[in-house]
Amino acid sequence: MHTVTEKSEALLASLKAFMAEFIFPNEVAYRHALASAENRFAALPLIDELKRKARDQGLWNLFVPPDHAEFSELGGLNFLEYAPLAEEMGRVIWSAEVFNCNAPDTGNMEVFMNFGTEAQKAEWLTPLLAGEIRSSYAMTEPQVASSDATNVQLSIRRDGDSWVLNGRKWFITGALYERCKILIVMGKSDPENSNRHLQQSQVLVPKDTPGVNIIRPLTTLGYDDAPLGHAEIVFDEVRVPLENVLAGEGRGFEIAQTRLAPGRMHHCMRLIGAGQQALENACQRVTERQTFGRPLSKHQSIRENISKCFSEIEMARLLVQKTCWAIDNQGVTASIPMIAATKTTVPVVIQTVIDRCMQMHGAGGLTEDWSMAENFNYARWCRQADGPDEVHQMALGKQIIERFSNQ
Repeated sequence: MHTVTEKSEALLASLKAFMAEFIFPNEVAYRHALASAENRFAALPLIDELKRKARDQGLWNLFVPPDHAEFSELGGLNFLEYAPLAEEMGRVIWSAEVFNCNAPDTGNMEVFMNFGTEAQKAEWLTPLLAGEIRSSYAMTEPQVASSDATNVQLSIRRDGDSWVLNGRKWFITGALYERCKILIVMGKSDPENSNRHLQQSQVLVPKDTPGVNIIRPLTTLGYDDAPLGHAEIVFDEVRVPLENVLAGEGRGFEIAQTRLAPGRMHHCMRLIGAGQQALENACQRVTERQTFGRPLSKHQSIRENISKCFSEIEMARLLVQKTCWAIDNQGVTASIPMIAATKTTVPVVIQTVIDRCMQMHGAGGLTEDWSMAENFNYARWCRQADGPDEVHQMALGKQIIERFSNQ
């Protein structure tokens, strides 16, 4: 299996050089800028400056697939080509935005590419691709188990020439960010439809629409994910034009399935980078500290744990690469079992790797002096994001049983 093309290798070399020159040296400056910001959900001048540098160097919109090459100056990258680039970005949790490759915007941009009208693309996709605005995807609800997307209860009803939305959403990533201008909202527009997969629609709601009430920022293991944030939002008689529907009434479930599969892979790609960075930091740490008269690196338990981390990262990386190859060569639908296997394996593996590396750092591993605590949180919430592990495992288990029981 070829892991990268010459095009991808060249981009990876440029990306690594950019990370070394501009991202890693600014990790402390970023933390200080965020901590001292009057509004934690405001854009940071540091990020804006790094964005300009990245775009000038052609490291921009790297996520765009070949099917939508017209939206990328690079001509589009397939999954296997993009994987090592996303992994490199994953070494620093905030760096993906520098290259306009951060969630949830990448998934939302692909929604516009796949389902948006020309007018919707002009109004929202163009400024998103330019990095001028940000977006959110409003699907999860607190009052129902949103792991079953057909449970979504937010009401979308027709009233004259408008859709009217009423309901509550939460863990809406990016909605608190001051540059977030558009929400893609999923709700029920036809609750009586006998086909439960045709009951939902997705509509575009500008964030400043009357009735869009951001209730609070939410945290995961104490992290508020600033400056993007995870919001709880109440939609109270929110009115938008009928033309704001995406792809047509009743296609909400289809859009969700199309959007979430690539996003699951992007998270896993970035998590590989987070795990690799933690491992490299741990290797440096254990050579610098001593216990009982010798370096930590001389202790058997340390060497065993380093060995486990290395092996598990390699296995996770290969699983990501194999799934990317399947998507590129067989398509998303045929690759759903591999995507499920990747989505339910990589976050757990990387969470374990980071946990070991945190332990090797002693109490310091729990602090923000290193990136491990925040990346541990990232790996942990990835086990819930884009569908909890149990839902994917249930579907995958059924498929595997059917595959091998009929031989």
